[in-house]
Amino acid sequence: MALRHGYFDQQTLPAITAPVTRGNVEEVVLASGTFRPIKLIAVGAQVSGRITALHVKLGDTVKKDALVAEIDSTTQSNNLKVAQASLANVKAQHQEGEADLVNAELTLIRRQAVFRSQAGSKADLESAEASVKKITAQLAALDAQIASAEVEVQTAQANLSYTRITAPMDGTVLAIVNQQGQTVNAAQSAPTIVILGQLDTMIVRAEISEADVVKVKMGQPVYFTILGDPNTRFNAKLQSIEPAPESITNDSSVTSSSASTSANNSTTSSSSSSAIYYNGVFAVPNRDNYFRTYMSAEVHIVLGQAKDVLTIPSSALGVKLADGSYAVQTVGYDGTRSQRKVAVGLNNNVSAEIRSGLSDGESVVIGEASAAATKSSGGLPPPMGF
Repeated sequence: MALRHGYFDQQTLPAITAPVTRGNVEEVVLASGTFRPIKLIAVGAQVSGRITALHVKLGDTVKKDALVAEIDSTTQSNNLKVAQASLANVKAQHQEGEADLVNAELTLIRRQAVFRSQAGSKADLESAEASVKKITAQLAALDAQIASAEVEVQTAQANLSYTRITAPMDGTVLAIVNQQGQTVNAAQSAPTIVILGQLDTMIVRAEISEADVVKVKMGQPVYFTILGDPNTRFNAKLQSIEPAPESITNDSSVTSSSASTSANNSTTSSSSSSAIYYNGVFAVPNRDNYFRTYMSAEVHIVLGQAKDVLTIPSSALGVKLADGSYAVQTVGYDGTRSQRKVAVGLNNNVSAEIRSGLSDGESVVIGEASAAATKSSGGLPPPMGF
């Protein structure tokens, strides 16, 4: 009797139900995104020296080839003058050689005429011929020196032009790294003067986890919100998925071929213990500069959508059966429960699309009320199905 009483109590616990309704189901992958300008360039100096003038301010909009900054050009100007003087010297030597060649050729003609009249020696003729060949060779060497000197002049001119730093594109000044009066050293790497960005279009790089990236494909619809305007939804399309995570730049086998085995093992261990994310990339127009550089975005990549379909809470789904359907418990108007097989479409773990097996308005069981809740409500309800 006690066993029967316990069983009876378990069966009479009321069910927590939810209605079958029509609605929309959306399956998405959630990712964290960062805004970047479609073009972001660090404008640097190719020569060393003191910055004598800075012609832009933070936030300025500049056009391509506009003057951004100037570096003290004394050294480069002097180098150009030395190169030009060296070129002029070699050209003067070449002109002297040309005059010597004309004189040698005239001497050779005279020696040939004297030798044909048998009034001169063969040695004098051979000496005249050798003199012409020698001067011709000297002119060829001077031609090479002129070409080299011209290259030196062009290099000096280029270095002088590098003291005037111009904008490589239309853009907005996002940062000023070195101020007027500072000395920059370009001996080892090009120091950055300002950072320019094109802000009319922004690129969003969304970090997609390795568990979700296999579901994502180029061309899928995307929508996102920003922290400052969470109620506005912006739409876009996924343009690309980068083939490797950004952490590949820290791989010792890539950054250093001479890395030790222990370093490789350490990198491998570190990579395997940290989360891996792949960047999904898409562009959005940036009217009135609404989106700011490095702003955060909550990105939703839409895997599938079903509109105006029958839906139930995902918690109502029971075990998945061999034919792919699911078991669901329904509750009739008289409180009786029955088991149904339903075909499920999209399921985002909150709502599930029901393709067959249920009708609009039916109720499904999503849980059981606890015994404590039942007692506090004033006792057990009448048994269902009896």
